[in-house]
Amino acid sequence: MMGKEEIYRMLREEGIWHEITEHPAVYNMVEMAQVALPYPEADAKNLFVRDSKKREYYLITVRGDKRVDLKQFRQQNQTRSLTFASAEELLALLGLTPGAVTPLGLLNDGDRRVTFCLDASFCQGEESLIGVHPNDNTATLWLKVGDLLQLIRAHGNPVRVVQV
Repeated sequence: MMGKEEIYRMLREEGIWHEITEHPAVYNMVEMAQVALPYPEADAKNLFVRDSKKREYYLITVRGDKRVDLKQFRQQNQTRSLTFASAEELLALLGLTPGAVTPLGLLNDGDRRVTFCLDASFCQGEESLIGVHPNDNTATLWLKVGDLLQLIRAHGNPVRVVQV
């Protein structure tokens, strides 16, 4: 399982531009709003959900101030009824704990069971940034959106850029 230091090492070894903002542990967007961030407009919120049959899992990533209507998401993406996955499912599939959910957790998904759904609003411009946890909620890692998508695609998880 890749933790924070393994993520940092991988990014250095791959030569991927990144910037790190260390901060106290945060567990939700209200707490995150108290942290001084260099790119607050690029901060991401992540929802780990599953379908009613526990067959399909999705990591939905949107801007921090955006609300997600799961019913609307379901209709737009032709999924079964969706609900939040349990802490046990989060740990088993992504090696993460609540409060530390991040697209980088997909690098721990050995069976590639989770589909990554990134809100299209992050994909405006070649140099668009996104702020995500490095598999630990004591830092925010700033990456170029294209680099994040490339990492996840290279790992083999399905990736969708969607309107949320």
